[in-house]
Amino acid sequence: MSRPDEQKAQDYTAMGHSVDLINGIIGGTEMVDGTTDEKNDCVSRNKEHLELMVAKDDWGDEDMTASNSAISAATSYLA
Repeated sequence: MSRPDEQKAQDYTAMGHSVDLINGIIGGTEMVDGTTDEKNDCVSRNKEHLELMVAKDDWGDEDMTASNSAISAATSYLA
C-alpha cells in the first residue's frame, strides 16, 4: 500500500533527523554527556528506523544515499 505524498515527506524528514543524530553521535557532537550504553541504544534505534524506512518500496525518486551511509556508519559504530 502506497503512503500519501504528505506522509512520505514526513517520513523522509524523520529519516534525515535519524541520519543527523547517528552522524552526530559518531562525530561527537550529539549526546556528548550520554553514556556509551545510551549512545549505542540511540544509534541502534535510529539505524533500525532507517533500515525499515529505506526498505519501503513506494519512495519514488528520493535519494537514499545519506540514509544508507548512516546505516553503514551505525553498523560499524555498533560492531
